[in-house]
Amino acid sequence: YGREEVTGTSIFDPVLCELAYRWFSPVGGLILDPFAGGSVRGIVAGKLGRQYIGHELREEQVAANRLQGDELMLGSEPMPAWICGDSRNIDKTCADVDADMVFSCPPYADLEVYSDDPKDLSTMKYTDFRAVYFEIIKKACDRLKPDSFACFVVGEVRDKKGNYIDFVGDTVQAFRDAGLSYYNEAILVTAVGSLPIRAGRQFSSGRKLGKTHQNILVFVKGEGKKAATRCGTVEVDESMFEGIGGDDGTSTGLDT
Repeated sequence: YGREEVTGTSIFDPVLCELAYRWFSPVGGLILDPFAGGSVRGIVAGKLGRQYIGHELREEQVAANRLQGDELMLGSEPMPAWICGDSRNIDKTCADVDADMVFSCPPYADLEVYSDDPKDLSTMKYTDFRAVYFEIIKKACDRLKPDSFACFVVGEVRDKKGNYIDFVGDTVQAFRDAGLSYYNEAILVTAVGSLPIRAGRQFSSGRKLGKTHQNILVFVKGEGKKAATRCGTVEVDESMFEGIGGDDGTSTGLDT
């Protein structure tokens, strides 16, 4: 998947995307993404036999996604669909959608500003962002079938004073307010890169620890066992779970 340099959107990890779809959605199911961003999540869904509907505010991003979809999808694969518009209207634009999974990587507040459109969440003060964020999650989850999973990939963000805003906690609360239960958490460890240099400066001046992970939050609408049954069987081998921690606090690279 080529880097979307024109639109400035970060590239979503396609391997994480594949695992999430295989583990938490049925083959032939429909994925609803209220914060579509780039094309990766849609293209991976199609390659895995899932239908994908992504909602994205920016016209230029939707155009880039559709172009990449045309280039990469085969005729036998479900073509991803990207809706251009404000996700606050997802209850209207996707009124006839019955999703088998809600999956997204939302804007991390104002950490990365995507446009100057006042409807763009990344341009809002956090109090306004939070209210709209909760509204969109509720409307997206209303389109989710009973006994189904939702998964958001998020990371913590600092405010202008350097304190964490608890974006991860707010995301959990948003799904609980939408009627879902908090089911799984995993940690995606990202490339270290220049973090040791940057973290050294931050820690020395303000005792801020460096961060090289994102949180993968999984929620269930209904009952977890029924949702798992709806997803069908998944091939599991021990190598998949090397580095994955258990509920007892032990750790055996994706960490829970």
